[in-house]
Amino acid sequence: MDVNMADSTATEADSQVRVLFSTTEPDLELPETKRQLLVPADIRRYGLSRILNSESMLNTPSPIPFDFLVNGSFLRSTLQDYMKENGLSFETTITLQYVRSLIPPAYQASFEHDDWVSDVDVLSSTSPSGRWSGEAWVQGQDRILSASYDGLLRIWDGSGQVLATSPAGSLGGHTAGVKSAKFLSNARLASAGLDRTVRVWRYSEKEDRLSGELKPVLELYGHRGPVESVEVDGVSKRILTASTDGSVGFWSTSKAGAPEAPAELLPSTHATKRRKIWSTVSTPQRGPLAMMAVHTAPASAAIFDPRDRTVGYSVSQDHTVRTIDLTTSLVVSTLTTSNPLLSLCAIPRNSAPLLAAGTSARHITLVDPRASAATTSVMTLRGHTNKVVTLAPSPDNDYSLVSGSHDGTCRIWDLRSVRPATKEEGGVGSVSEPVYVIERESRQGKKRSVTGEGCKVFGVAWDRTLGIVSGGEDKKVQINKGRDILSS
Repeated sequence: MDVNMADSTATEADSQVRVLFSTTEPDLELPETKRQLLVPADIRRYGLSRILNSESMLNTPSPIPFDFLVNGSFLRSTLQDYMKENGLSFETTITLQYVRSLIPPAYQASFEHDDWVSDVDVLSSTSPSGRWSGEAWVQGQDRILSASYDGLLRIWDGSGQVLATSPAGSLGGHTAGVKSAKFLSNARLASAGLDRTVRVWRYSEKEDRLSGELKPVLELYGHRGPVESVEVDGVSKRILTASTDGSVGFWSTSKAGAPEAPAELLPSTHATKRRKIWSTVSTPQRGPLAMMAVHTAPASAAIFDPRDRTVGYSVSQDHTVRTIDLTTSLVVSTLTTSNPLLSLCAIPRNSAPLLAAGTSARHITLVDPRASAATTSVMTLRGHTNKVVTLAPSPDNDYSLVSGSHDGTCRIWDLRSVRPATKEEGGVGSVSEPVYVIERESRQGKKRSVTGEGCKVFGVAWDRTLGIVSGGEDKKVQINKGRDILSS
């Protein structure tokens, strides 16, 4: 080896870089005298995390895993490599913004289904749906709800045991595939699907918590096409639905509070007589509080505003995001995007939420519902290789979310990591890329096609206790949960 080259390599290995630590999290701020520090040039984020957690710095009672942003992008290499890539000298002071890490979601378990899993939801002590109807939450009482194209709902415990399965269509259940299902509380849930109905169920468990029962208590009629999504508000006992008929349905889960069902949409007299012969089940049938024809193409999803349940948002294949006043059933604003929209979630903020909409063009567009139609997209999330059909916000913060796609992956995003769009990406606005990619465990060791054929993800939920739960074409409910990166 050339002597000069060897000396240069040795010098770089021994080099130090002056860094300036900063943060936007008040409880993690360093004193002014500790913010600048000389660190080894070959240090990575793990080493930087250990420095910040040390007794001489933050002196945290238990280690906090940190990520580090440099000019809006996460540091994913050594400082030395970053400086080389950006043509910086070792005399440069690097500003590192430290933020709490999103923990890598390690595979935990998979639960087998008989058919494709279309949707999932979680009920735990920390979930938004975790209202226990006056009962105390019991350790290990976490529950997972799955909906399937076989027309059945299943409730699982954390170890993968099926505690309850909904009855078949002839016994009061769905007569076609279920597309969406959500917990209203530990005792009630709602579902909807290809049979154009919304159904409310009562769930009860035996004292030993080893088995339970799902009993239909209400059938809701109003949509004229398959129902794509269900969103619930357990406090007001209201439901929002989106259908391929282009409408958004607003429903009450109370038999007494719901209007009569439209007669023309009820099962025919002949079918009703046949059903009575098959079963003694007689479930009350009701209609919507409002059926709002707000879209000119299939509606893909509808959600409540996280802070104001009198406001709803919907997206559609007609490329639009609509804001709906649920007290008047009127559309109060419309944002038009460039692509058909297939999924929706809200990221709570201090004022209005930020809306994330999955598209058929393989990306996620973030919009501010208060913005004018001329300034639609706040940010674009790029990385999926097929359409994005399901989204869920982080339960821990207001800057991350998880998406599921027909490319067979779930991807975790951190909105703090932003870069300007390149010329190839249109050159307008900001872009973020996934922090982690979750593959289907059923495809591990197998070559995954670009389209995700054979393992498409259809539903995802993110819970603080159980982690990220997803379901898909591989007929599995899969659980991934974060683990401590400092032990890596």
